[in-house]
Amino acid sequence: MSASGAPIRVVVAKVGLDGHDRGAKVVARALRDAGMEVVYTGLHNSPEQVVATALAEDADAIGLSILSGAHMTLFPRVLKLLDEHDARDIVVFGGGIIPDEDAAQLREAGVAQIFGPGASTQAIAEWVRGHVPSPDQGSRAAV
Repeated sequence: MSASGAPIRVVVAKVGLDGHDRGAKVVARALRDAGMEVVYTGLHNSPEQVVATALAEDADAIGLSILSGAHMTLFPRVLKLLDEHDARDIVVFGGGIIPDEDAAQLREAGVAQIFGPGASTQAIAEWVRGHVPSPDQGSRAAV
């Protein structure tokens, strides 16, 4: 939480047909326990639903969890939708089973960070705190 008390707002989402959400729930809880405001969208969301939720919730960040192998389609779609809504100030990060070469391409496309299997929840929370300014900090950090 920032000095003035406005918490970072994060939408944690499972996109596509992936039905494995334990990791997303663990990350959502860790971010909440670190003082962030977290909205978990549940399973089987479309990129359109995720972006609509982020806009409605005035989110500062979107954390996507993907284990299905569809990351090279779903992450770019979320980024494109954010562009269409002039909302690229919402920081997008993610995790799951994503090969290193795909993670590099996703970062080049605008995904701020990819966390692989074994990433600690503390490291994720610290990264979010360091790269996603709270609402009272004004403009977003460069990613």
